[in-house]
Amino acid sequence: MSIIKDRLDALLHPSARYDALTRARHRTFMAPRLLGSLAALAAFPVYLAVRGAPSALEVTAFAWLVVPILLSYFLSRTGRYESAHMLSSIALGGLVMMIAIPTGGVGSFAAVWLVVIPLEAALSASRRVVAFASMLAAACLLALIAMSYLDVLPPDAGAAAHDVFMAFGIASAMIYAAGVAFGSETLMRTSASLLNVEEDRYRLLARHMCDVISRHRRNGAVQFISPAAESLLGVPVSELRGHGLFDRVHVADRPAYLTTLAAVALGKGAQSVEFRLRRDAASDTQFEAHVSGNFIWVEMRCQPLETSSPAEPEVVAVMRDVTDRKQQEHALDLACTAAERADAAKTRFLATMSHELRTPLNAIIGFSEMIVQEATLPLDATRRKEYAQLINDSGQHLLSVVNSILDMSKMESGSFEILPEPFAPREVLLSGSNLLALKARDNGIELVTRVPENLPQMVGDPRAFRQIILNLVSNAIKFTERGGRVTISARVEGARMVLRVVDNGVGIAQEDLKRIGDPFFQAGKTYQRRHEGTGLGLSIVKSLVALHRGEIDVQSKVEEGTTVTVMLPLTLVAVAEPLSNNIATLTPASRSGKQDQGYRVRKSA
Repeated sequence: MSIIKDRLDALLHPSARYDALTRARHRTFMAPRLLGSLAALAAFPVYLAVRGAPSALEVTAFAWLVVPILLSYFLSRTGRYESAHMLSSIALGGLVMMIAIPTGGVGSFAAVWLVVIPLEAALSASRRVVAFASMLAAACLLALIAMSYLDVLPPDAGAAAHDVFMAFGIASAMIYAAGVAFGSETLMRTSASLLNVEEDRYRLLARHMCDVISRHRRNGAVQFISPAAESLLGVPVSELRGHGLFDRVHVADRPAYLTTLAAVALGKGAQSVEFRLRRDAASDTQFEAHVSGNFIWVEMRCQPLETSSPAEPEVVAVMRDVTDRKQQEHALDLACTAAERADAAKTRFLATMSHELRTPLNAIIGFSEMIVQEATLPLDATRRKEYAQLINDSGQHLLSVVNSILDMSKMESGSFEILPEPFAPREVLLSGSNLLALKARDNGIELVTRVPENLPQMVGDPRAFRQIILNLVSNAIKFTERGGRVTISARVEGARMVLRVVDNGVGIAQEDLKRIGDPFFQAGKTYQRRHEGTGLGLSIVKSLVALHRGEIDVQSKVEEGTTVTVMLPLTLVAVAEPLSNNIATLTPASRSGKQDQGYRVRKSA
């Protein structure tokens, strides 16, 4: 059988060699015809030995058995399966008519073979071939009936052995019909096997591919969804059918989800949409935890289903988890924002330093030149002292600007250290207030200090605490008009020291309030500023407060004043995790020659 199968496969037309079902159909057509014809031709000598000299009809019948071989040759060369079946029906019908006419017409033993013609055509799986074979068999039958009715049939040469020939005809027809039935069953089994293989292949793909395949109605109802949805969303597939998937779409993304499905169902072509889906499994990534909670981002690409009816259009979709891509886009947006802020800080720095550095330097150079040229421009002692004081004031202002820049640079680079130790905050507050009292009095501003006497000790860096007070109070005095008031107050709330500086000065606009504390940023446009400054005071305060694990809050209204509230823990504790609302964190830093434990600013990612 293996040799016969290989020989048959070698006879197949090239167009039938690459499809298993087509190959089986061609093989089923050729095998019985070749084997049957060859067997009949091989039996012809035996028939002659038993029968003796054959009649002309018998010779013609045996000669007709060559036709199936020719049909197999035709199919092997052309590959035209339906045409071969039609020719086979014509050949079988011609053989039946050739035998039935001289052996009794419609009553001949060969007439029963007319039933086999449409049965054999059924193997073609073509409605056109079956219809042709049925009409051919009916035409042959009507021809035999008409010839019997018109009495034009020749005398029955085998009337004496009519019963024997009838039995032979029925038996042979039954055997041939059985062969057709077996061939049909073989084709059906082959078709079912191929279908199962394809189903197993698609089922394997659906189960193991990461993307989710789904089938939707126009209203979004899920008709089918692949098992990959279980690993994607953490729920059984049965819960996602119908409107189960829609219920998991983020509320803000549902309009886009439904609009895309409806557009594809209405014939607007393939489309894609990105939306969020609720996932039962806990989020593992920081991006999911902070941005989307238990939701993941998916991309759904939709195409119309061609086999769906126009009355009920359906859509097939492929969903893919794109949370990692969204995370990268989010990180890129943050990086772009940080780069833009850095560029803006550089621009503000250049704009500010061009004024804050040039002004005192010009004063120092100008007044020092006047003193150096005293020979050409005599100066009395009073004028010389005044110029020296102006030079000193300009130098002190320039030193203050440079120190602020250096302090901020140290904090940014991670080399600024604080040394926590017990100290009395009341004394530091009063000392800082006294230092700025003269400046407030010169500006015509009332400076009020409200510090309770029973204020407890703190554990922190007194230098940093003093710097916080000086920067906040100095800013308040600077931006308060003559006749205004600046109030400094402190109290204990739980385990925290609450320091509040309130002024009734010019205030800060709401659009600038969220950027207060950025390095070199100053509220209002540069050309509108009426006060000197680098814009680093509050930035340094924010960093120092963060180093103490504290919080800062700024409330302000234009022309009503500003309130800055600083909340510091009474005891500074070293921590390693990032601080909120700031880029600084605390890490232990040893200092040689000292027993105190210091803390160094470190930039967080």
